Amino acid sequence: MSAVRYSFGGDEHVFVELNEEMSLEAFFKGMAICGELQRRAVPGVTEICPANASYLIRFDPDVIRPEAMLQGLQEIEAAVGSADLELKTRIVEIPVLYNDPWTRETLMRFRERHQDPSSTDIEYAARINGYGSVGDFVAAHSGAPWFVSMVGFVAGLPFLFQMVDRAKQIEVPKYLRPRTDTPKLTVGHGGCFGCIYSVRGAGGYQMFGITPAPIYDPAQKLPYLRDFMVFFRPGDIVKWKPITREEYDRDVAAVEAGTFTLAIRPVSFSLKAFLGDPKGYSRQLVEALHGH
Repeated sequence: MSAVRYSFGGDEHVFVELNEEMSLEAFFKGMAICGELQRRAVPGVTEICPANASYLIRFDPDVIRPEAMLQGLQEIEAAVGSADLELKTRIVEIPVLYNDPWTRETLMRFRERHQDPSSTDIEYAARINGYGSVGDFVAAHSGAPWFVSMVGFVAGLPFLFQMVDRAKQIEVPKYLRPRTDTPKLTVGHGGCFGCIYSVRGAGGYQMFGITPAPIYDPAQKLPYLRDFMVFFRPGDIVKWKPITREEYDRDVAAVEAGTFTLAIRPVSFSLKAFLGDPKGYSRQLVEALHGH
């Protein structure tokens, strides 16, 4: 990775850019640094916010001087180094109705803002990524796990990074001009990042489908949201599960009844093991999800 860049944001923040481009190495190093900072419980540190290839620290300058905060982060960075980074996390299966009628209706309203007004978002994504059909594209999109690299933009929205060889990653540009509407729980994609729109609103990512699974709920009605209104956290691993319209309607009914749940399993992720065999290691993660 290139040299790490530190900069102050006003009197209370330090922004640390680990790399100019997203990579699993940069993401894991940031997670390791943030984890160690949390473990040390440094007096004066009030917020730790990891992101794709960077992180932001908020601190109280009356408790810890800015120079001391910076020096402490640099010491942690040196200690983390290029060690075999491991992360205790969880893998989650998220059902997706691809090519659903709601995102399709929405995208048709905004075709003049799209690179290819003659096709749908998922058809366009399949074509520019070299897939012969939408079915082949869905198989590739759902066939490997994805990392949640950060949560934000709007409340509870996860950014996801595909866990495959760099050359095989799905990449699509954002809309030429953002939409003024996106259905809640749309599964979208822009650049190299996937996402789930946690609420209805504006957006510019290509729309591939929709999930019935709420990921943000201030009322915390469902079992997996009882601990916190935002479900995802950086480091989570997501496996998309294609579902039918019948299965989608069943899941929506379960959400309304308060009985819907997600398949969630704890896992330990090794960056070194993954980089040594991305396909095989990803398969092991998915097998762990189903207890194989």
